[in-house]
Amino acid sequence: MQIFGRLSQEQIVFGLAMLLCLAFAAALPGFLTTNNLLNLVRSVSILGILGVAMGLVVIGRGIDLSLVALMAVSVAWTLHLVAGGMPLLQALAIGLAFSLVTGAVSGWLVAYVEIPAIFATLAMGTLIYGFGRYFLFGLDVVYMPEAAQALLWYGQGTLFGIPVPIYMFAGVCLGAHLFLRYAKSGRYLRAVGDNLHAARITGIPARPIIVLQYVLSALIGYTAGIVTAASVASMNTRVAISTYVYDVILVVVLGGIGLSGGKGGIRNVIVGTLLIGVLLNGMTIMDIQYTVQSVIKGIILLTAIVIDTILNPRDEQTAQQGDI
Repeated sequence: MQIFGRLSQEQIVFGLAMLLCLAFAAALPGFLTTNNLLNLVRSVSILGILGVAMGLVVIGRGIDLSLVALMAVSVAWTLHLVAGGMPLLQALAIGLAFSLVTGAVSGWLVAYVEIPAIFATLAMGTLIYGFGRYFLFGLDVVYMPEAAQALLWYGQGTLFGIPVPIYMFAGVCLGAHLFLRYAKSGRYLRAVGDNLHAARITGIPARPIIVLQYVLSALIGYTAGIVTAASVASMNTRVAISTYVYDVILVVVLGGIGLSGGKGGIRNVIVGTLLIGVLLNGMTIMDIQYTVQSVIKGIILLTAIVIDTILNPRDEQTAQQGDI
């Protein structure tokens, strides 16, 4: 993916992140302190974990707009079950199973029913949130019960002076990288995203691979949800109807993973997360209003999509699939 000369989008975004760091360091005292940098990375670790989940789906030429809703509902239900007296491990297993099955249903709708991914996952996200609020729990915010206090370490603990969420982000990135590079199904996923028809001709089980990418997205999303709940000792399910999922897409597209599929990797997610983290941290320190921050993020997302459209134009197959 070339933009200017020999520079890739990933390299340019990384350079912009470094320039922003230097600018904020010059303008904002204390920006480059160790504590602030650790807080910066920690604050975007959950966004980065979700970015990995979304990145895997986008590489497979899909998109998962239900990711945040599924994360919120599955983890909130887990906490609700523990509060009702269920053992923690059993509640975690049930919450994870709910997440994986729901992810598989989304994948089935895309792969076998052949509903365009953007519409299938948008509808699933709305369904998941409504189902969770009506049938599983009745509160907007589900708090961490006493019996689940052991989970707090994953969001608030430190290891060798580094917050645990950073380790979680690093672990998810490593696992996803190894999957894409060395696992046969990981290579299949990239091949399906690059050219679905060619992948089928060569004997790749395209439909099961499409289902797999949504199951993996659900798995990683559940992990992000546990870290989220552990960080604030609660799960606010209204995040499901917020614009948070677009922040996740911003990280993926900005980092250089093409929406046309088959391109990019986990390193792109890391770079995109770094830039957004620096930007959000700097704007927070400068006390820029949240609404203004939303405008800035929206402009960046729109610009990134325009650049991606120029670099990776929609081909006939993409248009037929209806994916963005």
